[in-house]
Amino acid sequence: MTVRQLSLPELTDACARSGIGHVGLWREPVRAYGVEAAAKLVRDAGLTVTTLCRGGFLTAADPVRRAEALGDNRAAVDEAAALGTDTLVLVCGGLPAGDKDLRGARERVADALAVLAPYAGERGVRLAIEPLHPMYAADRCVVSTLAQALDLAERFPAGQVGVTVDTYHVWWDDQAPAQIARAGAGGRVHAFQLADWTTPLPEGVLNGRGQLGDGAIDLREWKGYVEAAGYTGPIEVELFNERLWARDGREVLAETARRFVEHVMR
Repeated sequence: MTVRQLSLPELTDACARSGIGHVGLWREPVRAYGVEAAAKLVRDAGLTVTTLCRGGFLTAADPVRRAEALGDNRAAVDEAAALGTDTLVLVCGGLPAGDKDLRGARERVADALAVLAPYAGERGVRLAIEPLHPMYAADRCVVSTLAQALDLAERFPAGQVGVTVDTYHVWWDDQAPAQIARAGAGGRVHAFQLADWTTPLPEGVLNGRGQLGDGAIDLREWKGYVEAAGYTGPIEVELFNERLWARDGREVLAETARRFVEHVMR
């Protein structure tokens, strides 16, 4: 998504030429290209798929819509397995229209996980609940903190359900480092994503993630938190940014790799 202006063939070629061996994929371009064709494209380029984004949106109260969401998430699990990744990132969903019951919405997420977690586990796929910044609680994700995400995840085996740590969404939370340690102790840090927080936020907010090093987050510190928790998996960079999307994608990819070395590794 950081370079969504690139087609899948362009993306895999650019990654291979840049020495980037791993790529996180989103369902929409994968489906448009064809799941099996995308899997072959990635394999042929020598790349590994880190995660598939995204499943979730599990808060509907209407039985028909709940059944549709469960069906879509089963399909997402199957797509992840076909792509060779063991991790499906979940964005849980916001409040249904007219609903103000956050606790009830979170319980519906738990009910859905009770159905989906065994299905995913049988296919070698882990569900990684991603808490989103509280500004998204109403319309996109009723799970706003790692503590809330872990309270849900810990109802299920760690090999089936864990969490995604995304700096853009949790950097403000002074309890997040302790929750990362909690997740690590239970083997539940399933994905780690980086983006910076810049101000002022653009209109619409969703596409305002800052390029690494441009904002207020100490990215190296957050890398230290997940490593101290025992996480040794890939580190993804996920930038929703209209200005980056308007530029040449290969240039953005190269810049992001440089920024990663400068602001995360050193």
